[in-house]
Amino acid sequence: MLEDISAAAMAEHIGEDGHGALIGMGLRVSVSPVQTAFYIMLVTLGILGNFTVVGVIGTSIATEHVGGRNSDIIIINMALSNLLVSVMRNIPLVISDIGLELYSTKEWCQVLMGVWVWLRSVNVWSTLFLSAFHLHTLRRVAPTAVMRNGPRSLPKTLLLSLTLIWSLNLVYSIPAHIFSTSGDVNSTETLMLVSSTTRPLLGCAWNFPSSYSGLAYATTSMVIHETIPIILMAITNLGSLYTLYTHSKLRSTEAPVKKRVPAERRAAKVILTLIMLFIASWGTSIISVNYFNYNRGSSSEFLLIIARFANIIFIAMSPIVLAFGHRRLRSFIKSTLSH
Repeated sequence: MLEDISAAAMAEHIGEDGHGALIGMGLRVSVSPVQTAFYIMLVTLGILGNFTVVGVIGTSIATEHVGGRNSDIIIINMALSNLLVSVMRNIPLVISDIGLELYSTKEWCQVLMGVWVWLRSVNVWSTLFLSAFHLHTLRRVAPTAVMRNGPRSLPKTLLLSLTLIWSLNLVYSIPAHIFSTSGDVNSTETLMLVSSTTRPLLGCAWNFPSSYSGLAYATTSMVIHETIPIILMAITNLGSLYTLYTHSKLRSTEAPVKKRVPAERRAAKVILTLIMLFIASWGTSIISVNYFNYNRGSSSEFLLIIARFANIIFIAMSPIVLAFGHRRLRSFIKSTLSH
């Protein structure tokens, strides 16, 4: 049976070949057939659901020749990041769960670890961007008249913001490319990041110079990339609720704004549900993974299983939440079911 070796102990461990042991290897998590079946169901739901969101809303933007509503573009961006995470990360996890063990070279592991961190990071900030954009929309004094003046192109400021999200998170993922390597059948994890992995996959594992540098990167990631976005999401959602409350108290003379309140309230319910779902799933994963990183104990394996499912819950359920609040998605689903 594999020995559970702490990261600090491994920093002092020297292998038979005279080289230091890989920092970030030491605990393998096993899952039951029931857990595997449930995980496969969630992954399938996430892929089909997010593909539908991207396809339906993307098609409507392309065919209406008006550049698309800003909110639709942001939703597509979030759903695309969900879809890419499922395809690039969760499908290999499913393949591993059904018993097919695949191992990558060091070069491929560096590429894959970088891509996994990049996509998960984009996923977080894309969700925050949706929440922040909705707050900004609610705080506009009156609806814009752009749609009434004819076709318009894609908003440059919005596209620049989304480009920055993908670009800056690509920079953030560089350490994952540098400090990762390939292991073997006995390779297991003792250092984990919420934004990367909760167990070795395709033989890839972290390989920091020391346990301290690894924990430093994990701590920095937790604070800047994982904790701050969740706090900001909570703040923006509270701001949205307060703004809706003030809109509902408007005088009847302020008709343009008051007329928008019902639609704003419907959108707020959907987005609030999305963000609460994200905070619950991501927050659970953060707590579980960081307990594993800093406080090893008998419950470590159980918490990693919880973290694994928490990571997929938002990806799987967000298309369902969107379907309740988005007119085009509802129409598509009704049309599909009726045929």
